[in-house]
Amino acid sequence: MSSPDVPTRGPARPGPYIVAGILLAIAILVPLLVPVYSIDQPRLAGMPFFYWYQMLWVPITAGMVGVSYRLVTKEDRRRREVARGARTGEEEQ
Repeated sequence: MSSPDVPTRGPARPGPYIVAGILLAIAILVPLLVPVYSIDQPRLAGMPFFYWYQMLWVPITAGMVGVSYRLVTKEDRRRREVARGARTGEEEQ
């Protein structure tokens, strides 16, 4: 875990935050599009498409949230290292 006493003052790269936001938006918005998957066929083990499609999104969403978490924490860790390096450089002078 990151230590809260070290500020994250390093420059932020927007890329990881944008990717994490897109992944989270997909995980939230796609299951809300009920008319797209509100059908009976195809069935999987006798279960209508509507139900197994929703259950399929549970592990997909968990994976997307996990990837988002890893991206953001990796960027946070990088920013803390930059802040530590800058602070250490100031203390040496």
